[in-house]
Amino acid sequence: MQAVPVKGATRFIILSELIIPFILLILGVLLGLYQALARAGIIKSADLFGINYYQGLTLHGVINAVVFTTFFAVAFGNAIMLHQLKRPLKEGVQWVSWVLMVGGTLMAAWAMLTGRATVLYTFYLPMVAHWTFYVGATLLLIGSILPYFFDWIPNTLAWRRENPNAKLPLAVLGNLVNFTLWFLIILPLATTVLFQMLPLSLGLIKEANVLLSRTLFWFFGHALVYFWLIPSYIMLYTMLPKLVGGKLYSDSAARLAFLLFLLFSIPVGLHHQYTEGGLSSGWKLWHAFLTFMVALPSFITAFTVAASLEHGARLNGAQGLFGWMGKLPYWSHEGDKWLFAYLISGLILFLFGGITGIVNASYNLNLIVHNTAWIVGHFHTTVGGLVTLSFLGMTLFMVAKLRGVDIKAKSLALAAPYLWMVGFVIFEIALSVTGLQGAPRRSNLGISYLDPASGELLYRPDWLFWSHVGALGGVIAVIGFLAYMVSLFGTLFAKPVKQPEIDFPMSEALHEQTTPLVTNLRPWVTATLLLIAISYTYPVYESMTRGIVANAPGYQSEGNNLVPQQALQQQSKLP
Repeated sequence: MQAVPVKGATRFIILSELIIPFILLILGVLLGLYQALARAGIIKSADLFGINYYQGLTLHGVINAVVFTTFFAVAFGNAIMLHQLKRPLKEGVQWVSWVLMVGGTLMAAWAMLTGRATVLYTFYLPMVAHWTFYVGATLLLIGSILPYFFDWIPNTLAWRRENPNAKLPLAVLGNLVNFTLWFLIILPLATTVLFQMLPLSLGLIKEANVLLSRTLFWFFGHALVYFWLIPSYIMLYTMLPKLVGGKLYSDSAARLAFLLFLLFSIPVGLHHQYTEGGLSSGWKLWHAFLTFMVALPSFITAFTVAASLEHGARLNGAQGLFGWMGKLPYWSHEGDKWLFAYLISGLILFLFGGITGIVNASYNLNLIVHNTAWIVGHFHTTVGGLVTLSFLGMTLFMVAKLRGVDIKAKSLALAAPYLWMVGFVIFEIALSVTGLQGAPRRSNLGISYLDPASGELLYRPDWLFWSHVGALGGVIAVIGFLAYMVSLFGTLFAKPVKQPEIDFPMSEALHEQTTPLVTNLRPWVTATLLLIAISYTYPVYESMTRGIVANAPGYQSEGNNLVPQQALQQQSKLP
């Protein structure tokens, strides 16, 4: 498609929505390395530059998994809508969105950096943060949804009036599906934040239903995974085939995958609550079934993307049954083909994430790996794999286009995703092994279970080797991140040589035939709302009626917000 020139406020807004969260991401990644080294007992200090382990764990999770991903999704969504619909963004809406997102992020970051919100990424009750954390998170979420309602939907409707017989561009469909999903899962999170967490933090209420808080959080918390993944899938479907010189194998299959994600990705949260008392086993089984169903669009994607890659490779002369794999541009400086390295590395990591995710969804197997290091390994091959690598690759791509420069230090940019991939494969295997051995997630093992001074009741030397292997994987991944930083900042500060623009390498489809089933979003939204109502009405009712409503103090700088590390340090002194 034709490139779209970008200048003025629109250019600044999209660029800053990429760069601001990346600056925070640097802190998040370095804290992740600290945690890997601390868990292995290589670093035994209780803090790093004044940030204690659990405070750092909170920053690592919230920055990497919420702030970075949300900002990127909005920036990428803005660019997709602008490029595909050829209609200018509404700058007034975008400025309000930007101010809310940046202001909210700074407010929540202040709370975390000053130790007032050491509540981890899973910040449901009974942990209580300072009120600024909750207000900041709320502003970030409100700001992120404004473009969807007041810019993208109006522009899509205007485009539809001008093109009544045309199919909605595939990337636009994917983006609208993603933010429809985003809006639906923000609602339960907003409910627990505004009516439980914030009043409790301010001391306005003295009681809280913890089970209800967890149920509402996981209503949001697992579907959030697909909010991360869908922008990656947009790249896989609409851009990856073009990068290998081919076409998307099936337009209909891609549309069906997006719509199935919308249908099945929300009513799955109870698989995070298998061990939760107060929730009926029948509803947990229903959510387990739907969790397996949400794998269906990923299987469709695996086939469609593989077929698209093979088609492009065979057009480039590949022979034999598997010869096409050797014809892919794994290391190419030509044009935009360097982006392939990020997407293929992410896909390889996602294979590990998908396999371990099936284990997590299975009730009996989940009881073995629940709250162990296994979950950390799984998480770092999904959000830390395909999601992060595709987001990093597209950030570099868009920065270069919006600044009107060529990619700098391209060899480092190409090496970065492969180093990241190798590092996280090692990391995932190591944490999976220690998880099966019973090593807990979250805990600072270095000052407890891996410290001989903890005594024979706590000391677990059998976890030591694989914890060190996991730390090695983390170091390799961070080396890849540093290589990426050199390329990104070189590109960011390079002298412009051409006009700033948005120009994605969009693929045509080999099989264009579509059916009404995958061209109309409305019936899918209706079915989604119905399935959510069926799946969550009674579990929420159970949470409200069976959950224990306990007295709880409001936020205190010391006392009720005691970080787990302090408890572990006290445990380590036991004989």
